[in-house]
Amino acid sequence: MSFDEMDVDTIWMDGEFVDWDEAQIHVLTHGLHYGSGVFEGVRCYDTENGPAIFRWEEHLERLYNSCKPYDLEIDHDPEELTEATKRLIREQDLASCYIRPIAFYGYESLGVSPGDCPTRTAIAAWPWGAYLGDEALENGVEVMVSSWRKHASSQIPTNAKTTGLYVNSMLAGEEARRNGFAEAIVLNKEGNVAEGPGENLFMVKDGELFTPGLAESILDGITRDSVITLAEELGYEVHDQATISRGELNTADELFFTGSAAEVTPIRQVDNVEIGDGGRGPVTEEIQSRFFDVVNRRTDDHEEWFDYVEQ
Repeated sequence: MSFDEMDVDTIWMDGEFVDWDEAQIHVLTHGLHYGSGVFEGVRCYDTENGPAIFRWEEHLERLYNSCKPYDLEIDHDPEELTEATKRLIREQDLASCYIRPIAFYGYESLGVSPGDCPTRTAIAAWPWGAYLGDEALENGVEVMVSSWRKHASSQIPTNAKTTGLYVNSMLAGEEARRNGFAEAIVLNKEGNVAEGPGENLFMVKDGELFTPGLAESILDGITRDSVITLAEELGYEVHDQATISRGELNTADELFFTGSAAEVTPIRQVDNVEIGDGGRGPVTEEIQSRFFDVVNRRTDDHEEWFDYVEQ
């Protein structure tokens, strides 16, 4: 669904609520030319107690931490961003939605150095269903290992969610889609598994879970952290600093993606190799079911993960 088809009309920008179509920047904005910005993607779920933002505090913390390597200074404190986000959701009457906070160097000069360019900050929220499709959540997706590699943390910080770095993700994802796959898996410079273009990856082998560690050039995913917690509560042993070779993907019992957008999405095929029985495996299904029970508040567990819009 395009934005023009959505019933959304307001964006918060630099401390003010503006009309959706008026939330504009200059064509010579530094962030547009050099990718000098940071962002977050956050889910808000429709619950019996009203809209609830999932792990908002953790996302805000990562947003501010992502600014540090780039000397970006957001001119608004977390409390202001929180209230702006809740108001956006309330005033647009959104029950469940995707939230995009972004901060970037704005318009002043156009050298590679941002110099005196101001930091611009904006927040948008809109309805967004399953990232890879509703069918993918049940039946899984077919993916390919991309020819594009994930950059190393010695080149660009991998623990910062930086706008410009998602060119790497776009290249990998579009390569996969041109070849008839739903998504990609990206290897790091050593040739080991890093992540998806916008997802972390989990492997199930002999009843245990393995997910690449931070040293493998991954983003420290908040949904990844949530799934680790939930899986351990279900009794699974989770190896969260694993190194996974490309070949291990082919012999995995199960594979699945996690992410704010992707949530918990099974992987049924890598390249031309069927994973497990070629569908959503039992471990993935149990963890996925547990995840959706929590985020939709069908259980009282992990109340600390939610920030209710009406509060």
